[in-house]
Amino acid sequence: MLSRRGFVAWVAGALPVALVTRRADALGSAWIAGEAETMRALAEAVLPSELGVAGAARVAREFREWIDGYRPNAELVHGYGTSALRFSRASPKARWAVQLERIGSRRSAVGSQPFVGMTVEERRIVVRDELKSERLDRLPAAASATHVAVALLSYYYGSSMAADLCHNARIGRATCRTLASSPHKPLPLAGVPQ
Repeated sequence: MLSRRGFVAWVAGALPVALVTRRADALGSAWIAGEAETMRALAEAVLPSELGVAGAARVAREFREWIDGYRPNAELVHGYGTSALRFSRASPKARWAVQLERIGSRRSAVGSQPFVGMTVEERRIVVRDELKSERLDRLPAAASATHVAVALLSYYYGSSMAADLCHNARIGRATCRTLASSPHKPLPLAGVPQ
């Protein structure tokens, strides 16, 4: 049993950590926002080329917005058939911000171009080098990814946009379709405005 003195000591020790974590989280968001061009260049390197420059930029922007909205210790939807509560992990913002800045400061071997000025293939070489120590036997959930490039991939492949591109049709995964439209085949992606 924890004594009152022990409890007070524990709270006194835990409070500054929580405040420091909250501050690091806020700084991480600002830091990532400051690396918007690097995030866009990273998206062009790791996401499917079929998205094009505009599609990669859109995913990068939506990923940054998702990062800004991430809240640690938020209650998650529990699985079917269980009443066990689950909570979101600690925020990865600060770690990802450092990785993003490190990627942005990398230079190409030829011409010493910054990451955003490199060709897509040169960027892919940088990303492969960044990920060489990562254990990548499966794609983790975006919030569980230890590297920002893996998190970006995971975020994209969990999106409705990825399902639509995979099937080359407007599937609209995780969106509400009316019952009246459910028997109709989804429209193809080509020729339909995004």
